[in-house]
Amino acid sequence: MKKAILLLSLFLSLASQAQPVQTTNKPERVQWFQDLAFGLFIHWNVDATLGAVISHSLSGASENYREKYFQELPQFFNPEKFNPAAWAKLAKLAGMKYMVFTSKHHAGFCMWDTKTTNFNVMNTPFKRDITKELIDAFRKEGIAIGLYFSPEDFHYFHKNKIPVGRLQHPQHFPAQNPGLMEYDKRQLKELFTQYGKIDILFIDGPGDGLREYAWSLNPELVITRDAMNTPEQTTPNQSLPRPWEACYTMGTDWGYKPTNDPHKTGTQVINMLTEIRAKGGNFLLNIGPKPDGDIQIEQENLLREVALWNFANSEAIYAVKPLPVIREDNVWYTQSNDEKYIYAFITRSSADDWKYGDRKTFVLTHIEGNKNTKVTTLGYQAELVEYRKDYDAATYLSPTPLGLVISAVNGQRFYTNNKWPNSVVLRIENATFKAKATLKSTQSTIDGAK
Repeated sequence: MKKAILLLSLFLSLASQAQPVQTTNKPERVQWFQDLAFGLFIHWNVDATLGAVISHSLSGASENYREKYFQELPQFFNPEKFNPAAWAKLAKLAGMKYMVFTSKHHAGFCMWDTKTTNFNVMNTPFKRDITKELIDAFRKEGIAIGLYFSPEDFHYFHKNKIPVGRLQHPQHFPAQNPGLMEYDKRQLKELFTQYGKIDILFIDGPGDGLREYAWSLNPELVITRDAMNTPEQTTPNQSLPRPWEACYTMGTDWGYKPTNDPHKTGTQVINMLTEIRAKGGNFLLNIGPKPDGDIQIEQENLLREVALWNFANSEAIYAVKPLPVIREDNVWYTQSNDEKYIYAFITRSSADDWKYGDRKTFVLTHIEGNKNTKVTTLGYQAELVEYRKDYDAATYLSPTPLGLVISAVNGQRFYTNNKWPNSVVLRIENATFKAKATLKSTQSTIDGAK
């Protein structure tokens, strides 16, 4: 009897010490993530050497193709120009606050020094732990560290005679495949114990059992895909419940695509960032490095155009939240978390739409001003326009029953030819937002107003 009582006491003591299983992101970490705003996605894999779609060419492929992929392709991977410090500095310059790297995509090729499989970067001519080098470089720049991880593993399927595909067979799901679950957990443990604190995990596939395991390794971890809405190559028509993250390529593919790959313009990318933030989301923008380790010049150039815009306007992107009405006409809105400022992004159809040095008048029907309202243009002091003597560049405003009337000059000079086509951002202080706007008067009645 005493033994039974002793065992019961021990059981109750252990039960009282047991920690509940974490099943969601911590709210304070979600807020931290939302304020990061803008991140760099990096898709890189052995198939970059061919320029094929990352991993997916294996799905439904012949056995011969799969054997060649797994046995031969790693021998061509040797990115001798790989410079993670340069990547990290470029991302920081562009205003990216976090990065997410494909540690293991669906093909199963591990971009780190793993003991779980020989199908990894250490068994290539490169023989270096790319994941470690990237983490170290981005961490040094103060950029939060995120890893992409695929629970599905085509190499594992191939070895274990499981049809190679995605979500098409019971054994594609770790929760229904104990061997795959154990394999994935061993890999996650390596990633979460060998490289310091990982901030973000992007689980691209069925995560039941794995997300809970990841949180047990790091309760502060933010899991994006598999724990929040992460639309891919699309932005919702309206605000979504936060948190959410939109994932986009610069061209038409995630990995390196050497041919037939038209890229977005810098203006498109900047306007996407604006729209996503106005709708309360994060923007995860992808690069697909070349086989030699360089970033494609088209993608580097886009990041530098975003960097120039963000250099002047970053205040309106970070630590902000959406308003009840996200836009009117070509004007998008965000609001600082402390509600001190409202930001109005004046998007333009081209450089000739509100030319450099010109004055333009706006009626913001959702903004209610007062005698203490102030309006400034981010990055521009509104005093001088270069080479124009005695030119009035001041900003004028007038609270009216129709809304806040603002007359401003586009005077920030970014390009020699003055053909900068990107949005101008107005910061509005001491004003309130009204969800129901009065009808806007015709533009002709207010043009030239001061």
